[in-house]
Amino acid sequence: MKTLIVMLLALLPAIALGQRLNHERFYQDEWCDRHGGETEVVQLDRTRVDCITYAHAIEFDFADKWAEALGQALHYGRLTGLRAGIVLIVEDPGDLRYVQRLVENIEHYSLPVDLFTTK
Repeated sequence: MKTLIVMLLALLPAIALGQRLNHERFYQDEWCDRHGGETEVVQLDRTRVDCITYAHAIEFDFADKWAEALGQALHYGRLTGLRAGIVLIVEDPGDLRYVQRLVENIEHYSLPVDLFTTK
């Protein structure tokens, strides 16, 4: 119980200030490593794909930046010839509304994008 209280108190400042629980890179490294990918792959136009796996060029972003992630993922897919992928970082249950917005747009426009989430 004592440990739980200490953990909650440690998170309180970040939550109160609207800060992220972790940096994007934390999620990117963990997910990409787990899926056998390579991080920060530089393209000819000097953009960096967050993670490249055998099948996907993946863009990582926090859920509230879903629209930005969509544009970048499509760009990376075109540059690499791989399927575009997005990993949305969901740190709060309220972030699920952004996931839904992205899903609706991918489906409405029949976009060649695969969506993954991480917590």
